[in-house]
Amino acid sequence: MKAIVCGKYGEPDVLEVKEVDKPVPADNEVLVKVHAASINYGNLVLLKGEPFLARFAFGLLKPKYPIPGGDISGRVEAVGKDVKLFKLGDEVFGDLSGSGWGGFAEYVAAPEHAFAPKPANLSFEEAAAVPMAGVTALQSLRDKGKIRRGQKVLINGASGGVGTFAVQIAKSFGAEVTGVCSTRNIERVRSIGADHAIDYTKENFTKGTERYDLIIGANGNHPVSAYKRNLNPNGIFVHVGGAGAQMAQTMLLGPWISMAGSRKIKSFLQRPNQKDLFFMKELLETGKVRPVIDRHYALDEISDAFSYFAEGHAQGKVVITM
Repeated sequence: MKAIVCGKYGEPDVLEVKEVDKPVPADNEVLVKVHAASINYGNLVLLKGEPFLARFAFGLLKPKYPIPGGDISGRVEAVGKDVKLFKLGDEVFGDLSGSGWGGFAEYVAAPEHAFAPKPANLSFEEAAAVPMAGVTALQSLRDKGKIRRGQKVLINGASGGVGTFAVQIAKSFGAEVTGVCSTRNIERVRSIGADHAIDYTKENFTKGTERYDLIIGANGNHPVSAYKRNLNPNGIFVHVGGAGAQMAQTMLLGPWISMAGSRKIKSFLQRPNQKDLFFMKELLETGKVRPVIDRHYALDEISDAFSYFAEGHAQGKVVITM
C-alpha cells in the first residue's frame, strides 16, 4: 500500500510517499481502508520533533511512529476475532493518536476503541476533520472548563480547527459565545453560531471591560495575567493551543494563580476517547455541529498540506483525501 513515511525529524519536505506492507489486524483490531485524513497540531510535533520534550514520547533521535496521521475516516475491510462493535463494510471515523498513529496511508489497523461509526450525514472528508479537534474542543469545554448553560464563553482562536468546533459545542451547551479571530474570519465565526465576534487586529479583548465565565485559549500569545483579568470570579481559563510562552506560563504559573484566588488557570491535553467520539457523532447528526474545512489535498501533496497548515492561518481543518 501507499503511505506517507517520516524517517527523520524536519520540515514538510522530509515526508515521502512510499510503498509499505499492508497491515494485518490483531485479534482486537479492525483493518480500515482510509478514505480521508486530516492534519492536527500533533502531526507537526511528530514531524519536527518540537518541542524537544515531546521526543521522549515520540522518539529521541528519529520518529518512533514513521507513518504520521491521527484523524481518519474510512470503511472496515477486516476485523479481528475479538472485535464486537464493527463488521466488514462499516463506515467509521476515529483518532489514532493513542494507537500508534499511521493514518496517512491507504490502510490502517488499530484497536476498535479508536473508532466510532461515521456520522451518517457526513462525507468521509467531513468525518475525517472531526475526531481530534472536535474531542479537544469538547473535553476542554466540558471536562476542564465545566461549561454550563447561560455562561459567557470566549474562544480565542475561533476560526481554527479546534476553535470552530469549540464555538459550536459551546453553543450546543447553551452558552453565550464570543469568538476572537482575524478580519477575514469574522463572518465565518458568526456563521457557525458565535453571538459576538472580535477582530484581534483591531481590538485587544484582554484590555476591554468584558468579563467571561470561561475562556478557551485555542490560539494566541497573551500572558496568563491578561486572561485572568478577563475572568469573572470563579471563572476558568483553559489553555489548548497558542504560543509556547503562553503554554509555559499556564503550566508554571497556573497552579499558583489558581491556589491564590477563585479564578482558575488550567492547562489541557486531549485524550482519545471512544465515548466522546460517540458524543460528537450525535452532535453532528443532529446538526448542532458541522466541520469547517479550509482545504483539501491529495496524499501525494502531503508536503504542501503540512506547509500550509504550519503557517497557522487555516480557516478550519486541512483534509487529505486518498
